[in-house]
Parts: sequence; structure tokens; C-alpha cells
Amino acid sequence: MIPYAIVGTSWISEEFFLASLCSDLALAGICSRTEEKGRAFARRLGQPGVPVYTSVEDLAAAPGVEALYIASPNSLHAPQSEALLRAGKHVLCEKPVTADPGDLEKLQTLAQTRGLVLMEAIMYLHTPARQAVKAALPELGEITGAHFDFSQLSSKYDALARGELPNVFSAAMRGGALNDLGIYCAYPALDFFGPAQGIQSQANLLPTGADGAGAALLRYPGFTLTLTWSKLGQSRGVSQVMGTKGTLTIRSISQFQGVTFHPRGGEPRELAAPLQKHEVMRYEARAFCDYILGRPAAVPYGEASGLALSVARGMEEIRGAWR
Repeated sequence: MIPYAIVGTSWISEEFFLASLCSDLALAGICSRTEEKGRAFARRLGQPGVPVYTSVEDLAAAPGVEALYIASPNSLHAPQSEALLRAGKHVLCEKPVTADPGDLEKLQTLAQTRGLVLMEAIMYLHTPARQAVKAALPELGEITGAHFDFSQLSSKYDALARGELPNVFSAAMRGGALNDLGIYCAYPALDFFGPAQGIQSQANLLPTGADGAGAALLRYPGFTLTLTWSKLGQSRGVSQVMGTKGTLTIRSISQFQGVTFHPRGGEPRELAAPLQKHEVMRYEARAFCDYILGRPAAVPYGEASGLALSVARGMEEIRGAWR
């Protein structure tokens, strides 16, 4: 088993812990800003005896921890990842590891030179649903258009409306809808179709400096792909890829749930069984272990790292259009 620690005590950390139970990871620590919060989180996980650390520096020096799952605010991802990599720890970091593609490339080089794994957590990438979609794309015939959307009214919106500044809406904390939700649209776009020939975009910038919503148009040979994202409203539509021989619909672009192929003139067929979020996250937990242990993985480590860098560059180009 690989002893790992969790950095951050939000709901996503709890989901990841549930996912890790079906992998080679064994919880060996929790890092929180306060001992009290860390202990409360440990009890919530049913792990009251797990060591609690109140600084990344202490965690980096912990000899009984070999790997980390980082789910702290976005602005802390890069410095925490660097500190832990320099301490000889493998890192699985929630997206985005960093909003700066140059910084991501430096972190990837650091991990490579030290023989460590640096992996960006993106739920859909390691699932059977992603493989099913890639296999089904040729059945669509000539691609004529695509639209990927992740628009979800933030649970922190009411706090924002009251004049508060949650991290997810703070530019200083690298919050905003593109980093939080739009990245889930950018990943499959660049995964399935590669870098765009050109990008146009527009954002709804909040007084906080972060984007609350936005849209981008990516140009490819013979078709355009639109991305839309928002933390200010709730979408009820689906993401889709259209072709001359059929249409592929995806109900949840973040988890690749509700994936259906609609052949022209034929009966629709489901491409993936429905899963709970922690079940989807099991695949990234297992991939992280595979990378650490040198086992074959559904998505090779080099491919996943290259895609993460391509997405960081694509998102930087999207941001550049509204700056």
C-alpha cells in the first residue's frame, strides 16, 4: 500500500477518500489549517487516529507519507505541489495545478528529474466512458460541430451576493468559473480534437476580478467547437458532438455520465454505466497508484501529463482574449 495524506478538508477531499478505499492508497495523514478542523475531518472519515498536520512544511517532512492528494484553494496548488515534490513526495493535485502553463511545465520537469509522479486530477480522463467516447467518435462520420457546457449555480453564490468573497470567486485565490468548471470542457476538447487553429472567447467578469461565466469558440478544420461555463446559473442541457452519421450526447461533461450515441436513423445506445462521483474518482485514484508503481494504465502517464500542459496552454489562450 502507498501511504498518502490529504491536503484540504472540503467535500471533494471526502469524496476522494471514499474513492481511495478501492485503490492501493492508505490514508496516513490529513493537513488542515487548524488541528481542530483536521481532527473533525478525520472523525468524519471514520479515521480518528490519523495524524493531523497544520502546515505543508510539517507534512513534507513526514517520513510516513509517500504521496499527497491536494485539494486546497487554487492559488496554493502550485507552491504546495512544488514543496512536496522537492520533499520527495508523489502529488495528485486538483485542477488546475496552476493557471500558468510555464509553471506547470516547471513542476512537471521537477517531478521527472526526481522520479516522481505529478498528476492533475480530472475525473473523466481515466474512466471507461472516456475510452467509449473515443471509440465512438469515428461512428459519427464527418464532425460538423460540437458544444461542451458546464454551467452550475455555485453553492457560494448567495455569499457572493451578500458581499462576501468566497475563494471560488476570488481572483487573488485563482478562483473563477473557467478554472473551476470551464476546465472540464477544455479537457475533452483538446483530448479528442487537439489544439485549436484559433480561439475566440468572452467572459462575464465579476467585480472581484474573477470570471463568473464565459464562452469560447475553438476553430478546427471543417467545424467549430463552443465551450460554455458558468457559476452564475444552472444549465439543463447536454454537451454534444455532431456528425454526418450521428450525434454523441454527454449529460455530465465533468464526470462523463449519461453518455449516449444517437446514430442517424437508428436507436440510441448508452456508452457507459452511471456511477456515483466517488466511483468516478476511483479511476483517477487507481491511475495515480499505477503511475507510482510503474504499472500499465488506461491513459499512459506521458499522455496525461502532455494533455494537462496542452489544456493549461489552451486555457491561457482563452483568458488572453478577455484580458
